[in-house]
Amino acid sequence: MVDSIIEIAHKAGEEILKYYNDKIQVETKKDDSPLTKADLAAHHLILKRLTELDPAIPVISEESGIPEYEKRKYWDRFWMVDPLDGTKEFINRNDEFTVNIALIDQQEPILGVVYAPAKKLLYYGLKGKGAFRIDETGNKSKIYSRPADKSKPLSIIVSRSHGSPALGKYLEKESINVKERIKSGSSLKLCLVADGSADVYPRMAPTMEWDVAAGDAVYRYSAENGIHFSGLRYNKENLLNPNFVIGL
Repeated sequence: MVDSIIEIAHKAGEEILKYYNDKIQVETKKDDSPLTKADLAAHHLILKRLTELDPAIPVISEESGIPEYEKRKYWDRFWMVDPLDGTKEFINRNDEFTVNIALIDQQEPILGVVYAPAKKLLYYGLKGKGAFRIDETGNKSKIYSRPADKSKPLSIIVSRSHGSPALGKYLEKESINVKERIKSGSSLKLCLVADGSADVYPRMAPTMEWDVAAGDAVYRYSAENGIHFSGLRYNKENLLNPNFVIGL
């Protein structure tokens, strides 16, 4: 199944890139977040391909609306999709946008694929197998991360698009000495912790489940032994995530 999801992510990335060098037309959704034709093109492709792969597994996509909780609370397994994570990064053309596809089982991601089409960079995490990085040349390597040691200066991931006054308060409260602040967009932030490029990703601003599910899987299964704890859970009644910290 992993190979099929990787192929779907690649195809969705191809759809997104068709719009990347054109004049980008931006609409505003009800929550004030941006929406482009690329978001919708990737959404329709992913939804079609996942349904063809297994019509019995339901899909939650950012662009399809959220099914009523009374219906989805009985789902043991479903797909959580963000067809274009980092739409602001796409609009700003900084290459840090991704396709996110995760398979959720019993509120946990058991498979997650994160593909950055402009970088031709893909990460995936699979329960029982580990986490992997496939670079622009197609070279695949297994990635590992260790819990950060707060007694040492740490490199932290911060959002390129979303600032948070709460971040400074958190760092002070936890006595974290910051060695470096690494700016990144989309779910690549979780992947950079998973591959050891950064130590910690503290998120003190709102995210939805589809923003983080695939990257969460990459991080969880990047542990050298066992599984990293992340604290994130999926298919909550409200899909808005609480603040979280990845890497400690």
